[in-house]
Amino acid sequence: MAGSLDFLKERLAELESQGLAIRPRTLEGPTGARARFDGRDVINLASNNYLGLANHPRMNAAASSAAAELGAGTGAVRTIAGTMTMHEELERRFAEFKHAEDALMFQSGFTANAGTVAAVLDKEDVIVSDRLNHASIIDGARLSRAEIKVFDHKDAQHADELLAETARPGRRQLLITDGVFSMDGDIAPLPDLVEVAERRGAIMMIDDAHASGVLGKGGAGTVDHFGLHGRVDIQVGTLSKAIGVLGGFIAGPRALIEWLVNRGRPFLFSTSAPPAVVAACIEALDIIADEPDRLERLWDNTRAFKDGLRELGFDTGASETPITPVVTEDEEATQTFARRLFEEGVFTPAIVYPTVAKGLARVRTIVTAEHTHEDLDEALEIFGRVGRELGLR
Repeated sequence: MAGSLDFLKERLAELESQGLAIRPRTLEGPTGARARFDGRDVINLASNNYLGLANHPRMNAAASSAAAELGAGTGAVRTIAGTMTMHEELERRFAEFKHAEDALMFQSGFTANAGTVAAVLDKEDVIVSDRLNHASIIDGARLSRAEIKVFDHKDAQHADELLAETARPGRRQLLITDGVFSMDGDIAPLPDLVEVAERRGAIMMIDDAHASGVLGKGGAGTVDHFGLHGRVDIQVGTLSKAIGVLGGFIAGPRALIEWLVNRGRPFLFSTSAPPAVVAACIEALDIIADEPDRLERLWDNTRAFKDGLRELGFDTGASETPITPVVTEDEEATQTFARRLFEEGVFTPAIVYPTVAKGLARVRTIVTAEHTHEDLDEALEIFGRVGRELGLR
C-alpha cells in the first residue's frame, strides 16, 4: 500500500502553489464574538453563530441536563429504536417556527438537502437550480439522477425558460434556490421564483440555512420575509447556524415528511441526534422567542459594519445580510489579507476557488448579535490598516 496515495502529495503541492490550500484554525475554548484560535485572542468574524446562542447559559444548561438524565447517545437510527419524545417535540416546534404542517430532523443541513432532493425525484425528473446554490443541493441533484438544469444567479426568467424547455407529460420538476447565498450574502428573489414554479406546476424548494433565525419575523426565514407562507413546498434549514447547535431539518407537508421517513437515506441510515443536541435546539427556539432583541442587535450590527467597510473603500459585493464579503479577487492576496488580519486580531476566513469562482476570492465576514460596538470599531480599524498595508484600498 505504501506510495499508492503519493499522487495526493503532488495535488496538495499544486494547491499550495496556487494559494488554494486550506488549513483550518483551531478553536481553543468556547465560541463567541471574541474567541481564542491557534493561541491568539481575536475578534471572531468567522462564525455562523448569528444570534450568539452557541454558548448561551440556558443552552449549556439544557444540554447538560439532558445528557445527565437521558444519556450521551440514543444507540440507534430513528426508524429502529432511536426516536425519542424530544425528537418529536423539536420537530413539532420547528414546524411551528417555519409555519409548516410538519418537520423532520436530519443529522446536518447538508444531509437534509442532499437526502431530500434524492428521495423526492428520480431519473425521469428534472431539477432547475440556481448557479450559486449550496454544494449539498448539487450533490443531492446528482444522487437523484434527475436531469439538471442551472439558471443564472437570481434570474427567475431564465428559470422559467428552463422549466418550459424541460416540461414533459408526467415529468416532475423541482425549482430550487438558497434563501440567503452563503458566499455573497444576497437574498433570493423568492416571490418571482414562486410565481414561476406555480405557473409551471413545479415543486418549489428553498435552502434556508443562512436565513433561519436571521430573516423574517422572529427569524422564521425567507418565506416569512416575503410573506409566502403556503406557497413554498419544501423548506430546508440547519440547526448549526443561528440555532447554535448541530443538525438540519426539512419543513413541509405531512406527506413529504412521511415519505422522507421511509425513503430519506441519511435519515434512515444514521444514528439519531443525542439528547444534549436536541434539548439545546429546543431551548434555542425558546430563547429566540424570549429575547427578540437578539435579532434586532444582529441587524443593527450588520448595518453598522457594512457601512464601515464601504466607507473604508472595500467592495462588499451584493450583500444584503450579516454575511458580508470583502472581495479582493486575487487568491494569493486574499490568503495574505486573511493571515494579516488574524495576526492583528481579526479572524475572517479567506474564501477562494473552488468555493467561489476564480477571480472572485474574498474574505467573508459575519457579524453576530454578540458583537459590541467596540468590537466592530476595532475590527474596522484593523481592516483599514491592513488594507492600506497591502494596497487593497
